[in-house]
Amino acid sequence: MRKLVTITIVCLYAVMNIQAEIKLPALFTDNMMLQQESIVPIWGWTNKHEKLTISTSWDAKEYQVKSDKQGKWKTNLTTPKAGGPYIIIVLNGSEIKTINNVLIGEVWLCSGQSNMEMPLKGFPGQPVIEGNDAIVKSSNKNIRLITVPRATVLEPKDDFEGHWEVAGPQTTGRFSATAWYFGSLLQEVLQVPVGLIHVSYGGSNVEAWMNKEMLEDFDNTLPFPKTESDLKSNPNRVPTTLFNGMLSPVIGYGIKGALWYQGESNYERPFEYKDLFKKMVGSWRELWNQGAFPFYYAQIAPFNYAQFHPTDQKEEYNSAYLREAQLKASKEISNSGMAVLMDVGEENNIHPNNKKVGGYRLAYIALAKTYGVDGFEYLSPEFNAMEIKGSTVTVSFNNIPNGITSYNKEVVGFEIAGENKVFYPATTYMRRKSVILSSPNVEKPLAVRYLFKDFTKAEIFSTGGLPMSSFRTDNW
Repeated sequence: MRKLVTITIVCLYAVMNIQAEIKLPALFTDNMMLQQESIVPIWGWTNKHEKLTISTSWDAKEYQVKSDKQGKWKTNLTTPKAGGPYIIIVLNGSEIKTINNVLIGEVWLCSGQSNMEMPLKGFPGQPVIEGNDAIVKSSNKNIRLITVPRATVLEPKDDFEGHWEVAGPQTTGRFSATAWYFGSLLQEVLQVPVGLIHVSYGGSNVEAWMNKEMLEDFDNTLPFPKTESDLKSNPNRVPTTLFNGMLSPVIGYGIKGALWYQGESNYERPFEYKDLFKKMVGSWRELWNQGAFPFYYAQIAPFNYAQFHPTDQKEEYNSAYLREAQLKASKEISNSGMAVLMDVGEENNIHPNNKKVGGYRLAYIALAKTYGVDGFEYLSPEFNAMEIKGSTVTVSFNNIPNGITSYNKEVVGFEIAGENKVFYPATTYMRRKSVILSSPNVEKPLAVRYLFKDFTKAEIFSTGGLPMSSFRTDNW
């Protein structure tokens, strides 16, 4: 009898092994979104060397694929213009998996640290302005959301716990506010479905979102983790940990572009940031193998970072240097754009509560640069040139098709310096597309700075309401 039971168990195990179920990643669930008019990957796991058939309802096509010796399989689907809902069927001969309510539209990856992570309902004790109203009005079957949960690990993961959700009050409150405002405006203007993949972790530095290969050329980066004990303290600031735990599972999923809101946790090392960020963007694009997809990001808002260093203040801790690094990066990273947030910073709250402004400004850039919508302003004013005549300096700007404004407020944020490199507040005369600066303390001005401080408030805007970034003309 015992022998018969043993034989039965062995036979059952063999049958189960032959009929191993098809496993699909969290990215391929009901309610998912696929990028329109593209060749998009789909992948999963089953038995080793198993033949599978993937069928798509939008074109009645069948795709044949075979799993490798680890049981992983991957193939590419051809997607049509935006539409749906559709279904995808995955069949391995003994089992069938059906993915229902699939939409085709525009897919964006949304990543960064806490200001991207901050949900529409706000953090405890930190609200999002009009967030509750946005949640109430958020029902939209044409917006799909998925969030990768926090994970810090030593080796790259291939999946995560989660699933796609349809936008509505039950789902949007816990979703990224910045990403929501971006996606909802995109969907409203383009009138196509929009999918948002949210991958962020509060307090994270840029190195955590990069792998070893990306960081090998940087001498001043933090040490790589070797054991689990290296992850016990601030794992979100340990190089490679978030790349491994959160980004790795979504690499290769078909997207239109990426959003990024990060930099606060790198403010102490601003002079490294531009090159680190530039390397990260280029490497992500290589890993996705989609070419130089759009990469739009938010410049960090002014904040009193000095409070973090009551006894060891250093000049580079002035967050204007990090904002400067981000501004420079926008000139060196192809197909990129930066949303300036000089007008929403809060002196004692690193999480500005006006998330709509950031999300909308990122959407303005995408609508103009990626989708070709025109007739509106989408880039903030930027320093163009300065002309020195005697004791005055005339500063001109780019990205001001209809001029600049201070909304009838006095402009006090400019400073000028001469050969002694000492900056003094400048008297500012506003013109339609330039400013004239002077100071009784500077006879021969050589350099100009604008709001180059840790915490400050925007003073100059385009007439489209977009604030100008802090900047300096010197490298002192």
